[in-house]
Amino acid sequence: MTVIGRAEPRLEDETILLGCAEYSADLALPGCAHVVYVRSSMAHALVSVDLSEVRALSGVAGAFTALDLGLPEIPASALPGDEFDVDGLSRPLLASQRVRFVGEPMAAIIVEDPQAAEDVLEAAVVDYEPLEPVVTIDDALAGRSLLYPDAGTNLIASVARSTPDWSGFDGYDVVVTQRIENHRVLAAPLEVRGCAARWEDDGRVSVWLSSQAPHLARAGFAMVLGVDPETIRMRPIAIGGGFGAKAFAYPDELLVPLLSRVVGRPLKWTETRSESMVMLTPGRGQAATVTVGADRSGQIGAIEYDVVQNTGAYAGLGTFMPKVGWLVASGPYAIPNIRLTGRTVVTNSTPTGAYRGAGRPEPAFALERIMDLVAAETGVDPAEVRRRNLIRGEQYPFTAATGTVYDATDLPAALDTTLAAAGYDELRAEQARLRDEGGQTRLGLGLATFVDIAGRFSPPEFGAAEVTADGKVVLRTGSAPHGQGHATTWAMIASERLGVALSDVKVIHTDTDEVPFGGGTFGSKSLQCAGVAVDRAVAAVVERGRRLAASLLEASETDVVLDTAAGAFHVAGTPSIALSWAELAKAADVAGERLYDTVTYTDSPTTFPAGAYLAVVMVDIETGAVDLRRLVTCDDAGRIVNPQLAEGQVHGGLAQGVAQALFEELRHDEDGNPLTTNFADYLVPSAAELPFYEGSFQETPTDRNELGVKGIGESGTIGATPAVVNAVIDALSEFGVRHIEMPLTPERVWRAIEQGRAS
Repeated sequence: MTVIGRAEPRLEDETILLGCAEYSADLALPGCAHVVYVRSSMAHALVSVDLSEVRALSGVAGAFTALDLGLPEIPASALPGDEFDVDGLSRPLLASQRVRFVGEPMAAIIVEDPQAAEDVLEAAVVDYEPLEPVVTIDDALAGRSLLYPDAGTNLIASVARSTPDWSGFDGYDVVVTQRIENHRVLAAPLEVRGCAARWEDDGRVSVWLSSQAPHLARAGFAMVLGVDPETIRMRPIAIGGGFGAKAFAYPDELLVPLLSRVVGRPLKWTETRSESMVMLTPGRGQAATVTVGADRSGQIGAIEYDVVQNTGAYAGLGTFMPKVGWLVASGPYAIPNIRLTGRTVVTNSTPTGAYRGAGRPEPAFALERIMDLVAAETGVDPAEVRRRNLIRGEQYPFTAATGTVYDATDLPAALDTTLAAAGYDELRAEQARLRDEGGQTRLGLGLATFVDIAGRFSPPEFGAAEVTADGKVVLRTGSAPHGQGHATTWAMIASERLGVALSDVKVIHTDTDEVPFGGGTFGSKSLQCAGVAVDRAVAAVVERGRRLAASLLEASETDVVLDTAAGAFHVAGTPSIALSWAELAKAADVAGERLYDTVTYTDSPTTFPAGAYLAVVMVDIETGAVDLRRLVTCDDAGRIVNPQLAEGQVHGGLAQGVAQALFEELRHDEDGNPLTTNFADYLVPSAAELPFYEGSFQETPTDRNELGVKGIGESGTIGATPAVVNAVIDALSEFGVRHIEMPLTPERVWRAIEQGRAS
């Protein structure tokens, strides 16, 4: 099969653009009441909750603590093969004795009118016995206050990895060390979280959830309810963005169907934006001290990472980000000696989860900052330092010193493409001119070359295809899209294989009665896992059609061909006698059969998208203001099915990568109170702060799936952040500025300039 590679318009946008899409907050279930939560106003305390006054209020249909409901706890989550260093890390659905972060739910109240929620919540009496909060990584390591006293430590997981011949940094001409922090950031999707539940007459429960992974969520609901997953029907609904933060179900969502069963009526919960800014799992939260050894030409021989991960109050997916980082600790470079030690600590803050890139942006940022520091120390241009260390195209597939086996790319060629497109030499000349003039602005150039990991942690994926009696095609997929354009891409695959119009293809997802299982949408895995499953199912339907056509045409199967231009089968050489898909489907129906097949995709071979990015900034050295002028990119995501969709994924990733570099930061005060609880304090950039990017694709098909595709959804986030930070620091190098922690706000940039001038 040849994947199309053309920019078909998105099929899924019409309902969204016309305002017809139904989101969780739009649901109007007859007899529905609303759930609100009593949440902790302290980061760390012993608590007791009294709901007697709440229960006496009119309009309250129920009020419950954990003791009232006899709730199970959520086990600490771990990736396959991972273990915690301590026990007793489970998470309560409702905190009953101890709260561990501001916003943690302690009680659930059912109200008839959500507009009265604030008044009802004020009637709840919470008795707090304050405990010393653990706010920072350093607080956690000091151990003066413990989130889990029985564990005796705030250090809950650790990892140590090194190449067999690790020998340290003796003998290197250049040894550079830098502490590099990836601060915590929020996904901040346009749609906040929401959940609704209704128990049906047949004893099953319907659940509507704003989720990237409805089948994974269903398993969580089944655990809380104590029922078989088949009892639960996850129903389709529009998802207004996720970016990783909606990959797993939260306690305040998991409780909705349970509470619905208790009160015997449909229930709905929709968080407020302020709740979302506090409760939504943030990403990143990693501090690393990185040391590198190199020679005077910039050739790197050894690198060491000492990583500490802040996983927040409970052990979730964020716990194991250092282990993910080991997989790409050498990035796209042929570094022979590598060592990583990683520690994960708990703090009194919202639990860390997945956020676009999840575990790959952190080491990529650290490594790309170190590459620029090596360039500064050796006096070699940053582009040349990268070129001298990059794995060459002919070396692929390449086994890195970490044991990771990269599939195929040519990053030296991608780097050259980016430099040429940007006019790198001319920009360097312009930079020198502006410095000589000594005006108020400085030009900075920042590079990042990187690899991503796509599809490594994918559960089995479901794909199904059917041609109906009217000649239309129905595809079923376990991947739950939330903006990626799956309906368009899957339809393009079916259209090419079957020879049908895109408009004749319908894609069904999310509904667990229609799709029995699926891994959801995260980790840049959709096309290379779910897309391949759909492609295989469609190919199987083609073979069914061929067999049926051979029988009806009284010919050998080997002589029957599918003319995709006409969407019909005929005997080779006699196209005048042909059977269309509609005719075959009707014939199959008469015979009591279906042109239908399913595929379970379990291969899930990891691919390694890669890219080379360049950022161009202007910095006002009197105010510290940064003006991002250009982003020039070259991405290798294997074969590109739909360039328009791929470009959109890169564009969105760039926006979030730039946001972390310059604007966004999740902040707390010394008591653990969140300070960024709205969009006035948490600075999500708008289109006015972001330039149009200048992008290109270098297509190196992978041999790890038959479509030759790799992921693309997270690459922009991985490459943009270090490129922008490197550009700002490059602009300030004449002042002796070597490093600035993100985000590079005007104040931080100005202070760095002043400190540089003073020294």
